[in-house]
Amino acid sequence: MITRLRNITLIVLTIICSQDTILAQKKPVIYQLLPRLFGNKQANNITYGTIEQNGSGKFNDISLKALDGIKELGVTYVWYTGIIAHASLTDYSAFGIKPDDADVVKGRAGSPYAIRDYYDVDPDLAVDVSRRMDEFEALLARTHEKGMKVIIDFVPNHVARNYHSRFKPEGLEDFGLKDDATKGFSASNDYYYIPDQQFVVPGKPGKNDPLSDLRDLKFAEFPAKATGNNVFSKSPSENDWYETVKLNYGVDYANGEKNHFDPKPPVWLKMRDILLYWASKGIDGFRCDMAEMVPVEFWEWVIPEIKSKYPSLIFIGEAYNSAAYATYLNRGHFDYLYDKVGLYDGLKRLIRNESNANVKEISKVWQQETAGFGDRMLRFLENHDEERIASAGFAGDPLYSIPAMVVSATLSGGPVMLYFGQEVGEPGKGVEGFGGEDNRTTIFDYWGVPEHQKWMNNGAFDGTLLSKGQKSLRDFYIKLMRIATSSDAIKDGRIYEIPVSGNMNNRMYGYIRYTAKQRLLIIVNFDRAQTLEASISLPEEVVKIKASVPATELLTDKKLNISAGISIPVKVAPISAQIIEF
Repeated sequence: MITRLRNITLIVLTIICSQDTILAQKKPVIYQLLPRLFGNKQANNITYGTIEQNGSGKFNDISLKALDGIKELGVTYVWYTGIIAHASLTDYSAFGIKPDDADVVKGRAGSPYAIRDYYDVDPDLAVDVSRRMDEFEALLARTHEKGMKVIIDFVPNHVARNYHSRFKPEGLEDFGLKDDATKGFSASNDYYYIPDQQFVVPGKPGKNDPLSDLRDLKFAEFPAKATGNNVFSKSPSENDWYETVKLNYGVDYANGEKNHFDPKPPVWLKMRDILLYWASKGIDGFRCDMAEMVPVEFWEWVIPEIKSKYPSLIFIGEAYNSAAYATYLNRGHFDYLYDKVGLYDGLKRLIRNESNANVKEISKVWQQETAGFGDRMLRFLENHDEERIASAGFAGDPLYSIPAMVVSATLSGGPVMLYFGQEVGEPGKGVEGFGGEDNRTTIFDYWGVPEHQKWMNNGAFDGTLLSKGQKSLRDFYIKLMRIATSSDAIKDGRIYEIPVSGNMNNRMYGYIRYTAKQRLLIIVNFDRAQTLEASISLPEEVVKIKASVPATELLTDKKLNISAGISIPVKVAPISAQIIEF
């Protein structure tokens, strides 16, 4: 019997290791979703509605069927946003969790980035609040069962103003417990203070405030703490991250940003413990919020510390300073960084057909800005911070993004990310509450996401309520991600930028990705009126066609035939793309 059990264990371990190896070999595809929104079936959508009025998705709503639908998109990692307990106005006093002070909460549901207990999960997401961690761990197991890995947020720069951990492991201390609040800065403090000053809540009371019955602008914080976005004042503005307080990593901002890293500041040790806690639950990666606001010396120390025990973990840094990319990747040991100010911003201008848009920005990204580490940049067109493509303020039509999505998915072997609802053209429409009408899907409010709900279909996750156009768009995403994750040329290939030819203008671009096993010609046309027609010259370093050869346009499976020679004729309609394997 023992021998049989050992054999079964070996078989299971072999399967798990084989799945991990296969996953590691694929180009990563990350799917971001907020469980609070993803599984919400209610469609009331009352501005500033309560959880009873507008509903909330649960961990349990992300069923095996839902995960099948996500995996269909070629997803290798699911990024569950808003897992860790954060400040909220919803009352769970029956479970020992009081509502936070409305003066320092954005929206009713609150920001997922104003953490109030690093060792707890959001009670909104549980069917049985008393078993909320069990329900999260069950979701983690389901996701792994479907062959996908799990990323959660790590928010190192700031915490909620009312931070207090009720569930930290025995022997660990809360932030600020031993601080000397008479000092604005001390290397041994967890927070920064404005000594002898009372915190001043931003804003003015008024009848037009939908939460005026909950706000008195008298939140008691003395002495005031520095605000999360480096505002060292007792009076942050309404545009600041006033709901959060800045954590002290040993940088004395008042004295020329002088560093005090020896001995290690207490925040470093507390954050290491938090990472180890979640890694021990089987998390596969962390998306590190505002990574550049934390000194690189911390990352240089903590990531190897964590990976010494959990070597397969990945760390993704939210970063916006391209001049610091190399530092945070090489010295800071991040696996991946956001590519927002490079590729995303350039593609957005092309999608919107702005007058200054130019495909040369794509060239600049891979040739200069990310030279040497393009495969370590996370590409995306949507996430919780950015405008929805289909929104009136962005493009108004999700089809305008097709060429940009092809570039995002094929320009490198690094990860590409999708935001839930993007694949069905969710426009982020509506005045949700604190989120307002800002072309985004709110992260602050209880809300149903209408176009995504059509795919969800009350928990069936079969997409039968989608329009023909939405089904076609989702099919495009499925096809593109399958190409991206199965292609040797995209994962490991070299890149050759094709020269301008035919009628190519500054809205048309092409490149070849190639290895010894595979060659792909990728042509994108952002022009809204003109068809791209050209004969694409092939350099000998890629291939020299000596006879007529078959080829396939992979997005449509259309069979082509390329005549003998060293060029490929192409014809690409407006707002479209082709991926030709030859």
